[in-house]
Amino acid sequence: MLKKERYTLFVDYFSAHQPEAETELHYHNPYQLLVAVILSAQCTDKRVNMVTPALFQRFPDAKALAAVTSDIVFDYIRSISYPNNKAKHLVGMANMLVNTFNNVVPSNVDDLQKMPGVGRKTANVIASVVYNAPAMAVDTHVFRVSRRLGLTNGKTPLAVEKDLVKNLPQDKIYIAHHWLILHGRYTCLARSPKCNICPISALCKYYAKLQKAEANTEKTPTVKKD
Repeated sequence: MLKKERYTLFVDYFSAHQPEAETELHYHNPYQLLVAVILSAQCTDKRVNMVTPALFQRFPDAKALAAVTSDIVFDYIRSISYPNNKAKHLVGMANMLVNTFNNVVPSNVDDLQKMPGVGRKTANVIASVVYNAPAMAVDTHVFRVSRRLGLTNGKTPLAVEKDLVKNLPQDKIYIAHHWLILHGRYTCLARSPKCNICPISALCKYYAKLQKAEANTEKTPTVKKD
């Protein structure tokens, strides 16, 4: 199957079956999403969603967050992975958001990455989710699923990002990020992918290899020992 055909089948299926796919992080405005995404690094969305209600109640905006020390923020996020570093990042981000960006979350990926705790992946999430920009955040799910499906052979997150952005329809890039994440989270699992129930196995390069391997095994004759 040609890569172009694979992309077409991928987009067609999810456009029909998950047209409203979105992040599972809970938020009500760009500031809250930025905080939640920073907290979600190497942590589950479920855990982040358990922590953020109290955090947002205490710090409803960047100005409130910028006015305290990281020690105070730590008390609200202690159950999150790497709470010390993330508390410092959140306070630093809030200060820059208030003082440099006039309390407006930037839409530009380069500007977003100037803030503490905001790497390329986080910046792409904000740009795509908040502004529907054609940005592709590549986390472990996106990296794994896109390579298994055969959408890319990229060996680094940046290479995968560039390949996906190049080949996906521009108006689908922002939502394709969620398609890949959700498919990886619930179907194309890292250790035990649910290929038997996967609705897009017909376009999957990984599944085709499994089928071929199984067919070759069945054809191999059993040698009887004397």
